[in-house]
Amino acid sequence: MPWDILSRAMDIQIRDRNRQPVGMAQVDPATRPMLVRAIAPDGAQHETYLDWEHALDDAGQLRSCVACRCQRLYRRRTLPRFAPFALVLAGAGVVAGVLGYSSDPIVLAALVALLVLDGAVLVLARVQLVCYRCGTAYGGAPIARYHRTWDARIAAEPDNVPAAIDTDGNRNNDGGPSLPSIP
Repeated sequence: MPWDILSRAMDIQIRDRNRQPVGMAQVDPATRPMLVRAIAPDGAQHETYLDWEHALDDAGQLRSCVACRCQRLYRRRTLPRFAPFALVLAGAGVVAGVLGYSSDPIVLAALVALLVLDGAVLVLARVQLVCYRCGTAYGGAPIARYHRTWDARIAAEPDNVPAAIDTDGNRNNDGGPSLPSIP
């Protein structure tokens, strides 16, 4: 049965149609919950409706966004939180090697530890699916091979660009800044 591969929880970073963060939710795709409680970074809980109608393909993998029903998803790689720190240390290791300090056994041991740290960054990097329209991100879900990385041409399509909202709450369908009306 294709649902067996979805036995683990999927992390969803839910965003609304204007790409504003709503919160995080953990979902079991096998149960297809229609209503989830998304926990915002400030601790507030928001009830969000998910549409699973045509979201999964025959293999049980996501093919559309359950938050906004967009058919376009792309894959992105997320790095662990210590990745910038590892990058700074790698730069320091390169400087030590260029200046000739790599012959010292202590520096050589530090460079080997740095190599292990850089390898850990690559191993701990996770792949997420992200919706072009709303920006909702799905982690921990099996990803089909037909999902590609981000493409600027697809992102620029009118269906994938959120409509701008002016100060009166009116939608501006061209996605640009709204112009003041003449009374």
